[in-house]
Amino acid sequence: MTTRLLLIRHGATTLTAEDRFAGSTDVLLSDEGRAQAQKLAERLAHEKLAAIYASPMQRTLDTASILGVPHGLNPQPRDGLREIGHGRWEQKTRREVEVEFAEEYASWEEDPFTFAPQSGESGLAVTARALPVVREVVVAHPNQTVAIVSHKATIRLILASLLGIDARGYRDRLDQSPACLNVVDFKDPVRARLMLYNDISHYAQQPRTADTNLSKWWDVRP
Repeated sequence: MTTRLLLIRHGATTLTAEDRFAGSTDVLLSDEGRAQAQKLAERLAHEKLAAIYASPMQRTLDTASILGVPHGLNPQPRDGLREIGHGRWEQKTRREVEVEFAEEYASWEEDPFTFAPQSGESGLAVTARALPVVREVVVAHPNQTVAIVSHKATIRLILASLLGIDARGYRDRLDQSPACLNVVDFKDPVRARLMLYNDISHYAQQPRTADTNLSKWWDVRP
């Protein structure tokens, strides 16, 4: 058995460029994000997709709907694929969170996998709800190609778990651009091989520059 999983991040949103925490905030795709999704849909038009699964958030459902048009597929929502929730940090900029919730933010920077801000989720909690969905999809589609449209943190945490990467560093060491494509082949529900990572060649000629990504590790500041 080989199941090919296309892990796709949603296109850019109205808050993408503002360096804000918007995990559980149901923001919409921007015009740029829709254009990115359309480019990816054109790229994947000749793939034999058996199904498209998506987070129930509007930005992922809209991206998945665009991708499904050439295949006559509608997205199947799965709650486990939604983005990480940041609790009381939602919609605030990183600078605002650093000032208002300095102690929480310092703990989160140190270990975002096991620590969660008040009313938010840890990376561990996201992994615990997202991985069973991935397993469900792989088991349901032996020898088929399937797409999953999810979010930046969620995809990074899924990949870290599948590939045996220390998830405590998922924010600093793994990136996901808007409307990027990742390809993972499964020999069985447990054994996976990464075939393509964070690819945006359908709309950009080179990878994006990691400036501010809600992570001090990649800050480009004096």
